[in-house]
Amino acid sequence: MENVSEVFGAYALSIMFALAIFVIGKFVARKATDIIIALMGKKKGMDETLLNFFSGLIYYALLVMVVLAALDQVGINTTSFLAILGAAGLAIGLALKDSLSNFASGVMLVFFKPFKIGDVVNAGGVTGKVIHIHLFNTEFTTPDNQKILVPNSAITSGAITNINAHNKRRVDLVIGIGYDDDIKKAKNILNSIVEEHEKVLIKDGITVAVSELADSSVNFVVRAWVKTPDYWDVKFFLTEEIKLRFDNEGISIPYPQTDVHLYKKD
Repeated sequence: MENVSEVFGAYALSIMFALAIFVIGKFVARKATDIIIALMGKKKGMDETLLNFFSGLIYYALLVMVVLAALDQVGINTTSFLAILGAAGLAIGLALKDSLSNFASGVMLVFFKPFKIGDVVNAGGVTGKVIHIHLFNTEFTTPDNQKILVPNSAITSGAITNINAHNKRRVDLVIGIGYDDDIKKAKNILNSIVEEHEKVLIKDGITVAVSELADSSVNFVVRAWVKTPDYWDVKFFLTEEIKLRFDNEGISIPYPQTDVHLYKKD
């Protein structure tokens, strides 16, 4: 009976040591990861996206070492455990093929850098600001302040549009006037509206031209270059100002209409 108590006591002590190793090791793993990432961050030109990705990768690698050390303290043969884990690797890989695909896609996003943290992109069916690239998904914040997590594989499997990759964007508008309106007058008004806006980059060129003789309107294209952060402000202003100026100058903007004719039957 005493031998059983001694064995149980020794085993309980091993479990306590194993738990202590796990708890302390987890804390050390987090601190070590923070220190490594801080040292990497001091290197000139180190990308924030890469740092965030490696942060998760290093932490989980250290955590696996902590778990193995805790198992060894309990008396589990870690060599055999690793062999069993390796033998089960194929089955695990098949079961977690989607997660592994997301992980591989995350690596591609980090190293090929189609976008970085802070960019506004359209990818995986979502348009928003990139907040964080995780091991398996990417976190976006939408313009209306929603948080969306998109699997990395969904991003790399489709087209990626980096909206603010360049410091300039072109505002494109299509403006229609009536066939009875003065084309030259309308063109002069459009030119003056665009040229007067202080955020329009005049030196990069402005285009105001008739693009189409449509069914019910004469369509102009209005194109102007602006700095990327000013894109929406300029586009909204031009759209409103064109309507107001056309109203003041007596130029019509056609819209779909339906004529209904009623006939009285004898």
